[in-house]
Amino acid sequence: MGRERGKTEAGERDRIGAGEDVVPSRRQYLSLKAQHPGAILLYRMGDFYETFDDDAAIAARDARITLTSRSFGRSGRVPMAGIPHHALNHYLARLLHAGHTVAIAEQLSEPGKGLVERAVTRVVTPGTVVEPGLLPSAENRYLAAICRLGGRIGLAWADVSTGEFALAEFDGPTAPERLAEELARLNPAECLVPDQPDGDQPIETRGHRTTLERWHFEPAGARTRLLRQLRAATLEPFGCAEWPAATGAAGAILVYLERTNPRLLPLLTSLRAPALDQQVVLDAATRRNLELTHSLRHGGSRNSLFGLLDETATPMGARALRRLLGQPLRDLGELRRRQGIVAALVEEPRCRLGIRRELGIVGDLERLAGRVVQGTATIRDYLALAAALRAFPAIQARLRATGERALLGCAESLDTVPQLVSVLEDAVEEDAEQGALLRRGFAPELDAVRDAAHQTRSWLARLERSERERTGIRSLKVGFNKVFGYYIEVTRPNLPLVPGDYLRKQTVANGERYITAALKEAEARMLAAEDEIAALERATLARLAESVQAHLPRLLRSAEQLARLDALLALAEVAARERWVRPMLDESDALEIANGRHPVVEASLGGAPFIANDCCLGGEHPRQCVLTGPNMGGKSTFLRQVALIVLLAQVGSFVPAASARIGLVDRIFTRIGAHDDLPGGASTFMVEMVETAAILRQASARSLVILDEVGRGTSTQDGLALARAVLEDLHDRVGARTLFATHYLELTEVAGELSRAANLHVAASERDGGVIFLYAVRPGTADQAYGIHVARLAGLPSWVTERAAELLDAEPARAASPRPSAATPLLHEDGESYQLTLDGIPRGSLGAAQLARELRRLDVSQLTPGQAIDWLAEQQRRLGYGRDG
Repeated sequence: MGRERGKTEAGERDRIGAGEDVVPSRRQYLSLKAQHPGAILLYRMGDFYETFDDDAAIAARDARITLTSRSFGRSGRVPMAGIPHHALNHYLARLLHAGHTVAIAEQLSEPGKGLVERAVTRVVTPGTVVEPGLLPSAENRYLAAICRLGGRIGLAWADVSTGEFALAEFDGPTAPERLAEELARLNPAECLVPDQPDGDQPIETRGHRTTLERWHFEPAGARTRLLRQLRAATLEPFGCAEWPAATGAAGAILVYLERTNPRLLPLLTSLRAPALDQQVVLDAATRRNLELTHSLRHGGSRNSLFGLLDETATPMGARALRRLLGQPLRDLGELRRRQGIVAALVEEPRCRLGIRRELGIVGDLERLAGRVVQGTATIRDYLALAAALRAFPAIQARLRATGERALLGCAESLDTVPQLVSVLEDAVEEDAEQGALLRRGFAPELDAVRDAAHQTRSWLARLERSERERTGIRSLKVGFNKVFGYYIEVTRPNLPLVPGDYLRKQTVANGERYITAALKEAEARMLAAEDEIAALERATLARLAESVQAHLPRLLRSAEQLARLDALLALAEVAARERWVRPMLDESDALEIANGRHPVVEASLGGAPFIANDCCLGGEHPRQCVLTGPNMGGKSTFLRQVALIVLLAQVGSFVPAASARIGLVDRIFTRIGAHDDLPGGASTFMVEMVETAAILRQASARSLVILDEVGRGTSTQDGLALARAVLEDLHDRVGARTLFATHYLELTEVAGELSRAANLHVAASERDGGVIFLYAVRPGTADQAYGIHVARLAGLPSWVTERAAELLDAEPARAASPRPSAATPLLHEDGESYQLTLDGIPRGSLGAAQLARELRRLDVSQLTPGQAIDWLAEQQRRLGYGRDG
């Protein structure tokens, strides 16, 4: 399609050059199109934005509008598709979602006087959208750029609606993986890459992929552009002086904005180089599996962790909360600072309520400031900015009134920008009748023109009464419409009373319309005044925008602080409502959760009790736990809740538990659920193995690993062997704190052999031929999988489940004995293997070995009779003996 469009555009340019007979509007369109060959050109014609040629076919398909055609003189009919001007944002959103760049050509002169002058006034790409109607209020929309220099990979990103501008650089063999993880966090709408990549390895991107000439990524030129943009002499203060690849990526973003919409550049006043080594790494699979911001079932934020926590009062606070969840920290000092703020807010409900009310006045200050700097703000936007700044002192006062050290710190760091408040209060006001106005005295020239227009308007208002008195025509009316301007209307019965100085202007159904010399002169004055007022208002707003821009860095810092306060306020609101607790954070490797709960599942129960469970990993406890139990029994909920509690703790939040001690983790890995990647040619099992491989290669002893059903996508023998090998590698080499859920009951025997591993199971009970899920996690192993019971609950036909039960019963000794293993048998001190002759336990089996081990550990002298009976019952249950055994 791209090549065909190029041929068509080149052909049209050739015909123009050859002097082919083309109507002027068509010639004008082709000239503008030649300036933006890679974009869909929306060409304003009256009440529509029209597209032509290949653009029309693409717009009809992706914007879902009607494709027609039109004749343009001898050049014949050409395809066209139009968008109503009042619905531009609706259809523009569709085109941007499809990844298109859109150039918008507006009419610059009034129709009716020859060819209307037109020019492309803006170019919109997926990553450079600033229109409020096209931006998700609770999400950042990032433009990213990627630059590879040898073994280094640079990444830069910007949100042109808020002014966020940051970069990072990755080096070494893990650089591609780190890039993929950061792109998964940012989820950019558009990625810029060089048209000629460095080396043969392709650059992986997210969002719409846009290529730029390679030389725009060169570090030397990029450094010069960055210094000019930041008005700095060196990049040292920004932490990226030794990052050539990242500098190249950031410079490419500046080039791209200069090319597409230069008005966006003034908002990029600073550059951040976040310390990624102080963040908890989350890969794309973990973000998806934990449903941090998007529900797997619903697709949106509903039933996600973000959806539960989003009690923010402002859109910028919601975006900050989303960033916090996507960037858990390993910085113990910063985490404790955040915890202190959340704890103080939990204890101060009146303070929370008051600050939320004031933040509601502040609104989306980040994007409001962006509109001001980009020159698209209205007088009402400036009025909103003044109201937002006036709310700052009230927020400060509420924070100080608590006396809490953490909140006092927030108050002191908030810059109220009093000079800008003074400028705005002098400039704008709210009028009860006319709405937002530029205040009288701020622009004397504008005041003078307004006064003249007011006098003319007053004369016009008195004209109807004076003309009625002069002519004696009581029904005479003075009116106005956009086509004919001002007029005096007289009905037919009164036409004989029309004075001689009335000039006929228009005949209407019930009379005639006239104009006088005085009325015509007043109309000319009025129209000229309106044009002059509009021009002076634009000039005044531009002057006001310069005043705002002079204080922009301070304003954006305050907006960022209030957004973060709003996010922490939301965490406090949820913690108070849901009775969450403050976790203890330290640098140990212990993970101790008492009565932990899944935050989203608990909130969805509508007040019904949630079965809380403990989890202890690391420290004095086993580092790996094998979790067994029935489907629908709560294994996946338990796995996810442990990961979410750790993540919440390392965000700085309170957690859903009775108590928690979290030794900081460096990464959270999850391998949960089954899905394939058919476009990428990967089956469900292949995806499972790819994700598992990434965990084994990247996890460390400080990581938290959540694995669910490893090996289920292949044969039982292969799957069991792979699952065992993965478990052993995590235990012997990696050492990560691990929860390993499985239906392979044979793995429980392996866990019994590993010194730092233990077995857990989700309890269930059989009653009257059915199964009751207890959702309680207990030590030990599950006695069976209850798969047939779950199949019955799912509605599988009874004849199928009954046949399955018959087949299961027919398998010899399956329920009584785990599958034999080639594991080395337990030996006596003299080297002889245990010879157990208990009925039904094969010599040398894992069951015999574990029973022998338990017997060896047992201190009979310390047992009460009741404890001895309980121990025997547990061994009987583990070996598969029932009461009738």
